[in-house]
Amino acid sequence: QVQLVESGGGLVQPGGSLRLSCAASGFTLGYYAMTWFRQAPGKEREGVSCITSSGGITNYADSVKGRFTISRDNAKNTVYLQMNSLKPEDTAVYYCATSTVVAGCSYYGMDYWGKGTLVTVSS
Repeated sequence: QVQLVESGGGLVQPGGSLRLSCAASGFTLGYYAMTWFRQAPGKEREGVSCITSSGGITNYADSVKGRFTISRDNAKNTVYLQMNSLKPEDTAVYYCATSTVVAGCSYYGMDYWGKGTLVTVSS
């Protein structure tokens, strides 16, 4: 059974940092590109960052470029999202997802999703 489980969310002050993790089970994460999404209250879900299966190519939404870093450890079947200089507008539920049909870094065609982890940026 394929499972993606996010962790690492929480309450942080503006300017602070968090590292999210996405642990995969039931499949070999190293075969697939992985993507982080987020959904803020009352807003549509948006793609945040993606990384190819080897980790050689990454992509970021303009809103997080220079502040967030995606990485992966295929030996641990885990993908990470390091979030620095957090802003109140980063408050959202963060999800990791993958596609078994779309090759490469993508924000479309996801067929496996985690349940999300809540990040709240507030003073």
